[in-house]
Amino acid sequence: MNYYQYKITCTPEQAEWLVTIVGQQAFDSFEDTETGFNAYIPERLITETTDSDMEGWKDQFSFSYEKIFVPYKNWNEVWESNFQPIEVEDFVRIRADFHPTAAGFEHEILINPKMAFGTGHHETTYMMMLIMRDLDLKNKSVFDFGCGTGILAILAAMRGSNDLDAVDIELPSYENTLENCEINGTKGVKTYHGVLETVPARKYDVILANINRNVILPSLKELHARLNPEGDLLISGFIQEDEQLMANAVAKEGFQIKRTEKRGNWICQHLCKA
Repeated sequence: MNYYQYKITCTPEQAEWLVTIVGQQAFDSFEDTETGFNAYIPERLITETTDSDMEGWKDQFSFSYEKIFVPYKNWNEVWESNFQPIEVEDFVRIRADFHPTAAGFEHEILINPKMAFGTGHHETTYMMMLIMRDLDLKNKSVFDFGCGTGILAILAAMRGSNDLDAVDIELPSYENTLENCEINGTKGVKTYHGVLETVPARKYDVILANINRNVILPSLKELHARLNPEGDLLISGFIQEDEQLMANAVAKEGFQIKRTEKRGNWICQHLCKA
């Protein structure tokens, strides 16, 4: 899959909040640079509004950008060359095989970093893991909806889950999840390539949905139907400006908010059935 890189030049202060504004489009990964940050979007998700929105934001907030086509092969090379270990407090450390191991962490996840979103650099993945630390996952059934690199499913297995399903619409994400499960010796993760409806209908104790607002909103009714009565749903991928919108939507579909985490301008919520 090909990508476009939007190389954004701005001040460090601008970069902190511009990421959340640009994130309203279908960009799935971001990378800090000395002159601002890079935002990456799959070629197939480029729409007429992508560049018009970017031009509008550029005029409104006074930054500059360059749009660069990044072929699949080159993107993987860029991603791997910039990948650094991620540490979620002393709970979990995520590293590639070319990084040394480190002591002092409850869990270590080894991944082959690809373009798939979800390596832990993004605030949403970080917060999902923080909340997972406080969940009892032993012998629980878990569904990773939008699995990316598969690290949330892998972490759930490390926390004791022995019944796991995972799905992603992107073929490279699906393939990378299979690869990373093998690298970590994670068995029993049934991985699907497709959408929510691709996964056979069943009930889960825990559902993890670290995607984005535009996918979560229309999926809430089905996620509610797939969650056990005492189950837990973790959602993330939306910004603080959408907090009330999401609160109204989850309440309408029969959920109650148990916990909210905020990091940067991003939000992660722990929901249960009302």
